[in-house]
Amino acid sequence: MTTAEQTSTKRRFSRKQVAMAILALSIGGFAIGVTEFAIMGLQLEAVEDLGITIPQAGMLISAYAVGVVIGAPVLSILGAKRERKFYALLLLGIFVLGHVLSFLAPNFETMLAARFISGLPHGAYFAVAALMAAEMAGPAKRSRAIAVVLGGLAISNVIGVPVVTAMGQQFGWRWMFISVIVLALITMAAVARYAPRQMPPAKATMLSEIKGLKNKRLWVGIMLAVVGFSGMFALYSYIAPLSTEVTGFSESSLPWIVGLFGSGMVVGTFVGGWAADKSVLGTVAVAMGLVAVFMVLFASTAHIPALMLIFLFLVGVSASALGPSMQTHLIDTAPDAPQLAASLHHSAFNAANALGALVGGQVIAADLGLRAPSYVGAVAAALGVLVALYAIRLTRRMKSPRQAI
Repeated sequence: MTTAEQTSTKRRFSRKQVAMAILALSIGGFAIGVTEFAIMGLQLEAVEDLGITIPQAGMLISAYAVGVVIGAPVLSILGAKRERKFYALLLLGIFVLGHVLSFLAPNFETMLAARFISGLPHGAYFAVAALMAAEMAGPAKRSRAIAVVLGGLAISNVIGVPVVTAMGQQFGWRWMFISVIVLALITMAAVARYAPRQMPPAKATMLSEIKGLKNKRLWVGIMLAVVGFSGMFALYSYIAPLSTEVTGFSESSLPWIVGLFGSGMVVGTFVGGWAADKSVLGTVAVAMGLVAVFMVLFASTAHIPALMLIFLFLVGVSASALGPSMQTHLIDTAPDAPQLAASLHHSAFNAANALGALVGGQVIAADLGLRAPSYVGAVAAALGVLVALYAIRLTRRMKSPRQAI
């Protein structure tokens, strides 16, 4: 966006209108959070409906995540020169289509394909939404604006996921897809009404976005996100069977258990956004270390209901504090390819989702127990701390103030 266009946007839109636009974008994050996380709480219902095993149900999580990993960079590159509001609405339309196909899927294989399609626009939508929010908020508050967009995803775990989980248990797990379709349509209406048109930078091209892939710091950041977030997903992908079989909760308790985790995610997202405006990679390193500690404590106390819930909440807080800081860091690593860099955060996040669900399923299948995924996740988070320290070292070599830690 040129300087003249930025000035025009500020003149036409008041602070209230900008706030409404960012809130509208965050509703999309809410819808995405419901589809990404509610299926974990409805895993047992999916097993029964489709006649599959728990590790196979984990593949429904992985299929969506793989769609994100592939779709985020591809759709972001294709949308490099698109007007951002229009492209956000187009991506939401693809998201709706994927969920219609999921609701109608007659078998496990078709469901896998539909989940893959549903995941394709996920990362590209968040990339466009984050860039729009950061542009409207300005440099001093960009991480907090990004946190609001990501906060929709976090808040979905407090409100949307528990409600949809309870509804799925009562009326059938496929109604989760109808709920997400409704939320996505509401998002489209809100974005169309409140979000301003926003052109990408004049120098943005598909080629410039692709060239952004040559940046070493970008790939270190991607590795950091994959390693760091995989631990959380190794735990959360199998929270339903662990809660019932290890801790001893009833299935009817699962909605408020996932709601508790979601509360931690909300707290962590906004704390992480505030902290990242002060120190981006410092926030990453501290949060990653806390994830490792809380995962070990969660696994070792999983048989004690009160302690299990406390540490589940703290895992949610520390893991979600990574979100705004990692998003901001990746944007900073590739200033000439912001849309691709922003989308790769979500590719990395969902690569971690797929990896965590897969590894967690494998250690369970190996008869290592339902606590094992959390211990594996703690090791991954500890490795993430080392990668974060290396990323800090690379960043200190940069002279630009904008690239500061």
